[in-house]
Order: sequence, then structure tokens, then C-alpha cells
Amino acid sequence: MNPAYWDFGKNEPKPQCPNRDWLEILIAERTKTYTEKILELTAMRRDFTAKSLIEKVNTKNQLKNVGDMFLEQIQQLKEEERRGYMLSVKQVYNSLLKFNKHLDIYFSDIDINWLKRYEAWLKKEGTACNTIGIRLRTLRAVYNIAIEKNIVKAEYYPFKEYKVSKLHKETVKRAISKADINKILHYQSSNKYTIFSIDLFAFTYYAGGINFVDIAYLTKDNIINDKLTYIRRKTGKLIKVPLQPQAIGLIKKYENKNSPYLFPVLFAYHRTEQQKANRVHKVITYVNKRLKAIGEKLKIPITLTTYVARHSQATIMKKAGVPTSVICEIMGHSSEKVTQIYLDSFDNEQVDEAMKNLL
Repeated sequence: MNPAYWDFGKNEPKPQCPNRDWLEILIAERTKTYTEKILELTAMRRDFTAKSLIEKVNTKNQLKNVGDMFLEQIQQLKEEERRGYMLSVKQVYNSLLKFNKHLDIYFSDIDINWLKRYEAWLKKEGTACNTIGIRLRTLRAVYNIAIEKNIVKAEYYPFKEYKVSKLHKETVKRAISKADINKILHYQSSNKYTIFSIDLFAFTYYAGGINFVDIAYLTKDNIINDKLTYIRRKTGKLIKVPLQPQAIGLIKKYENKNSPYLFPVLFAYHRTEQQKANRVHKVITYVNKRLKAIGEKLKIPITLTTYVARHSQATIMKKAGVPTSVICEIMGHSSEKVTQIYLDSFDNEQVDEAMKNLL
């Protein structure tokens, strides 16, 4: 504005200033914005200067819609080679796209009513309750990332009132007793593929419930000081578990100097991520098919898969009195946010003792 219309003594526009009312409203709004930011920084005990205060106030939220954010996350997970979780996020992206027809919307548009409509649509589509829960938890995770990246303000967050936990239902029991585990481990067969399936089941059990996909990618580099050390592909969490004698025996059984991998699931000629993913899917399908047949012959009360070994070892350790937090550390359950806070405080001796309950 022209300085002639500004009252420097009172620090306000003069009465004859053009658009004086509009200017006073604008000044009041800007003053309120700065005052709120000062109170916020003071409450958080953060120092600031006039320059840094101006920068913080004038930092705009990035204009990025829901579709862009999902595609960005899918690409990031792909680059991190977290293919399992990447596919899960992609499924939610496709589901949201089908529901809303387009994702050229902002996260602030996703309110409680929007979530309820999406939930109702999923139910109408015949989606299982637990699957709906997974879809919405994934959406919630991406929403949280959007808040962290200053794409949407936390005040719009709808999941404080909309509880995803209400969508959880108890799933079919997937754990069996130690007696049934022993029946499987001692099952006799002359078929090498059946034996291989039992050995993978056994390694899952003895190696802290390691996932099949993580077994497939194991190499000699993952054995450090008699411990199995690897990054869980689903969560990106570092896992360290002591190798039991039985697990070491299985590694030696399948040792191949011509292959970098510990088990004959992947081979050197599987080079691209897609080739590896296709091979892992093919092998686990056949392995679980043979395990199912073994379970039926042994009259195991549930359908036998490699996941049963993972679930059973956790249940057996829990019954043995091992703290849930230690089990979470062994299995790499990054979703257990409460226990993850103090998981790192457990020393290796506690993990070693916990693993002995499997023997």
C-alpha cells in the first residue's frame, strides 16, 4: 500500500486509506496465524527467531491428492524391495479407485462419513470383515504418512473417531500343539519334494517363525556368529535369532556351493524381482499343497501350511511363559507398536533362552 495511508504511530491503516476494512481483516488474520504458531512452538519448548517463525508460518501444505500419495508409496516400497507390502498397498489403491471412481481427492475429503460409505461398499462387495480391516488399516497408514509429510493437517485425521479395531474378528485357529509338531517333523516319506516341504516347515519352526519368503532369500551372509540375521521383507525390520542345532542341520543338508542361497527355492538365474517373486509363489504353493496332504494323513485338526509352523512356535513359547514382547522381537511384529518401544532392551540371552522352549 502507499505509505501515505499508513499511520506509523498507531501501526495501522489511516481512516482515509482505500480498502481499510479489508486490510484490517487481513492484518487480524495474519496476526492470529503468527500468534497460534508462537503458542505452538512455546508449548513444544522449541526456540525460534523472527526469520524461522516467518518460514514456519509460510510453509504451505503440499498439494498432493490421495491417488498421487498412494502411487508414491507403491513406488517407494517397490524400490525398497518390500514386494509383499507393496502389493497390499496396491490392492487398497485399486479398491479405493473402484469405490470412488477416481482418487483426485485430498486427504481432508476423507472424513468419518466417507470411511463409513467405503466400509459399507466393501461389505456389499462381499469382502470379509478382517479383509476390510486390513484395507482400512492400510489407508490409515498412508494417511499418517501424509500428515508426516505435511500434505494434510492432523486436525482432519478421521481415525480418532472412526475405529478400525471394530472390524477385527477372531480367525480360524492356526496353531497346533507341540505333539502335533513332532508328528510332522518325524513324518517319513521317500518323496524328496515331500521331505523338502517338511524341512521348510521345520526350519520355520526352529528359526523363530521365519516367513517362507524370507527363507527363500536367505544366503550365507545371513549367518553371523551362529545367529540368523536378516531384514524381514514384509516390514523391513532387522531380525536376529539364535540358530538351533536342528536349524543348522537343515542348512547343511541343503548346502550347495554353486548357489548363493541356503535353500533350493531361488537360484542364481532368478535375477529380476519379478522372476524371484514368481518362483517363490510357485514353490510355496507346491509346499503348502504337500503339507496339507501330510496334515490330512496325520489327522492334524487344521489345514497344514508353513504359516502354521510360524503361528505354532509363537503359541508354544507363550504357553511356556515367554513374554509377548520377546516373541514379537523374535518374529518381527512391527505392528505391535506398544511393545516395540522397549523391545530393543531385551538382551540376546533372553532371546536364546526363549528359543530353547522349542526344543
